[in-house]
Amino acid sequence: MSDATFRRLLRAEWTKFTTAPGWLTGTAAAALMIVLFAVLTAASADGDPTPVPVGPHGGPVSDSFYFMHRPLQGDGAITVAVTSLTTVVGGDPGAREATVPWAKAGLIIKAGAAPGTSYAAVMVTGGHGARMQHDFVHDRAGEPGQVSPVAPRWLRLTRTGDTVTGETSVDGARWSRVTTVRLAGLPGTVQAGLFVACPSDVDGRGTRTAAATAVFGHPDLQGQWAQGGWEGEQVGAGTATFGGYPPLPGEGAVDVHGPQMSGGSVPTGDGFTVTGAGDIAPAARFEVPRGGTVGDLLFGTFIALIAVSVVGTLFITAEYRHALIRTTLSAGPHRIRVLAAKTVVLGGVTYLTTLPATALAVPLGVRIARAQGLYLFPVSTGTAVRIALGTAALLALTAVFALGVGTLLRRSAAAVTTVVVAVILPHVLVLTPILPASAQRWLTLVTPDAAFAVQRTIIRYAHVDSIYTPSSGYYPLGPWTGLAVLAGYAAVALALAAFALRRRDV
Repeated sequence: MSDATFRRLLRAEWTKFTTAPGWLTGTAAAALMIVLFAVLTAASADGDPTPVPVGPHGGPVSDSFYFMHRPLQGDGAITVAVTSLTTVVGGDPGAREATVPWAKAGLIIKAGAAPGTSYAAVMVTGGHGARMQHDFVHDRAGEPGQVSPVAPRWLRLTRTGDTVTGETSVDGARWSRVTTVRLAGLPGTVQAGLFVACPSDVDGRGTRTAAATAVFGHPDLQGQWAQGGWEGEQVGAGTATFGGYPPLPGEGAVDVHGPQMSGGSVPTGDGFTVTGAGDIAPAARFEVPRGGTVGDLLFGTFIALIAVSVVGTLFITAEYRHALIRTTLSAGPHRIRVLAAKTVVLGGVTYLTTLPATALAVPLGVRIARAQGLYLFPVSTGTAVRIALGTAALLALTAVFALGVGTLLRRSAAAVTTVVVAVILPHVLVLTPILPASAQRWLTLVTPDAAFAVQRTIIRYAHVDSIYTPSSGYYPLGPWTGLAVLAGYAAVALALAAFALRRRDV
């Protein structure tokens, strides 16, 4: 068949699509739902005036820890031994000792005591050995192992201009460099000293508050340090990423004041015992009260999927129902070309109709949500473009998948039901707390719901234990990989439809 003949088929299918009652209207309604739900979701947002700390990378951070510090002017170094790090999980009277893998205790140099300021820290952890972290999103592993009175760990942090070097030692004599980092714009005078942090304990049952206690030796100082004693304070009290933690028994226990908590310290020999909670890391979504993501604004995609699924199946099943399929195939006897023409028209119209809607819904929804005081996790321009393009592609591929299923089954009710079960039902199950996290993950890997990864904006950091589930905005597959899963379903449906169309007498 010549290209001219295929163009004639395209014109014929385009004419059918634009003249048949409801098809163009259904596609336009899908686009309208995307914009409408973005506006309604944003307008109904209940913002929170509590400030959200923002790190040097521009994203929200959890910057809550107990800090014993002194000003350091210019270059210098601080060395200390850590002989113990213990954690307590759960509230009083149910508090119990447990290992929190990312409990942290060590040395930190920070541009200022305000939450979100640039920092570099070398530390021991509850379950990941020695680490060096800086500016919230960067993490480097050091020597493995946990600390104890019989296996202490020495830490050293050295500032030279804008660079900070972290080192560890098992005996205080032989040192191993973890890494050297550069903190751009580090002021001449910084706050430096000891810190303890302990994030909430996260497991399959959810999150439980926790706090950590560390025993430090006497800090050895080099350089121009301010005279006087150490000043202790709880960094991050009153910020959006700092919640109440349980009181701990004994000296150095935390003090709870209403919903907020402050850590504490007591002298121990020639050193200190310090207790703290919170975390120094990129903020997890559940740590930002009434926070949201750009993907939340696109809830209308779910409604739009239903509309394009119905249109996609009716585009072929209506011809079977009204006995028009013979006329269609007699006008284009090469049946595969007919199916290809329907695919191009349906997919193209769906994509070009919904793309302006997704491109409008994202910035409009963000603007309204922020006006309402809702904090949205920031996204780059490239990510916003990916979400708009990918969401339109998700809808177009779903319509094409529905076309393939409709060609196979030939009956509208059966085809729509099949598409809804394959595409819509997994998304409903993923977004509700009915299924355990493992089942949610499986659904987002092997079902068409994987395509919703194109709306993902939550980044998973290896050094942050959090609730990484689709309902919290995280999908295990990459954006385009997830979309490829749906494309695979559409391709299989079309291949089976083409085989059936060639084999059977319509």
